[in-house]
Amino acid sequence: MVDGFIDTGQTLDTAVRTEGARILATLIRTVGSVQIAEDAVQEAAVRALRDWPHNGVPDEPRAWLTVTARRVAVDLLRREGARSAKERASMTLAAPQSPADSVVADDHLRLIFTCCHPALALDAQVTLALRTLCGLSPAQIAAVLLTSEAAVSKRLTRTRAKIARACIPYRVPADEDLPLRVAAVCAVLHTSYTIAHSASGGEHLTDPDGARESLRLARLVHGLMPDEPSPMAVLALMLLTESRREARLGNDGNPVPLAEQDRTLWDTNSIEEGLRLLDESLRRTGGVADPYQLQAAIAAQHSRAASYQETNWSEIVRLYDLLLSVQPTGPAALARAVAVAESQGAAAGLREVEQLEVDQRCLAVRGELLAREGRYDEAIATTRASLTEAVTAPERRHRDRRIIEWSAKRFQE
Repeated sequence: MVDGFIDTGQTLDTAVRTEGARILATLIRTVGSVQIAEDAVQEAAVRALRDWPHNGVPDEPRAWLTVTARRVAVDLLRREGARSAKERASMTLAAPQSPADSVVADDHLRLIFTCCHPALALDAQVTLALRTLCGLSPAQIAAVLLTSEAAVSKRLTRTRAKIARACIPYRVPADEDLPLRVAAVCAVLHTSYTIAHSASGGEHLTDPDGARESLRLARLVHGLMPDEPSPMAVLALMLLTESRREARLGNDGNPVPLAEQDRTLWDTNSIEEGLRLLDESLRRTGGVADPYQLQAAIAAQHSRAASYQETNWSEIVRLYDLLLSVQPTGPAALARAVAVAESQGAAAGLREVEQLEVDQRCLAVRGELLAREGRYDEAIATTRASLTEAVTAPERRHRDRRIIEWSAKRFQE
């Protein structure tokens, strides 16, 4: 029974992680309340954990969860019917009824557009959509938005309070109003993809299902607004990044550094499509690039290089300089430092790293550069310091192996 329970838990986790957002989006459209839909999906998951170990995992886990969540929602609505009108109004966060002729046909995407209400600040729109519709935890959102978990929780509380206080209507926008929300929608999709591509903590380096869902939604947005350059650039960035997925992990499940990846495993079709979209996006903006276009241009440099050694690192440094001038972030600054090390040497890269705010990724890069300089004692100590809870199990194993390699080299000298 213990083994069966573990299998059940894994199946449930997979079902909720891959389909939970779509189930929630469909339920919100059906019942007209974010709060009731969230409560119903959570209760369905609890019932699955109670039911599946005894009765077996259903053939269609998503269908089971959807039906159960819908029944729970009906019960909750009946209870709400017993409340006063004022109490019911205070409990309802959204009533996203879709126009019958809306071009947004996908439930998940429809609710992302709904969450991205222009009456809310951009960071509030993105945080609300990531939490409610992408199912991301405050900790995950905080990691990618470069803030604290407490700050994300406070932002969510303030946002929901503003929605209730100002009676902000949560309706799917009319087709002509979709471009007004495209910036926030692009930010949501890019952020959700980033989280799926680079996990924080846990047993897995990436979340392939989450990445595929973000890519699917990005294609839908581009299809809805084929002339808008930002969705085009976001899709290009995802495609160019996803093209390397098969080469990122070795047969042992451990990460393979970019310098050691087998480029014959890269998806040439995704690369060609991504490059084509990037070129078209830049043409539509007259060569004046936004952050998505710049990040896609950096990814394009890697995709065009026949080998790691043939990469145009000077051009990548230039592109990072442009990106940091319009959107300064810690990860971009760290990536620039790596590019500097490749183009100008490890010592130059170390000087750049020393100026950055310290976190586990920064320490890991510093350890690698110290080892290149032959400073193995410092490299080992720095890399050990990088092994925080935010490091995934595969990345931890990779860093542990590097420590062993440097220890051997230290004694050889």
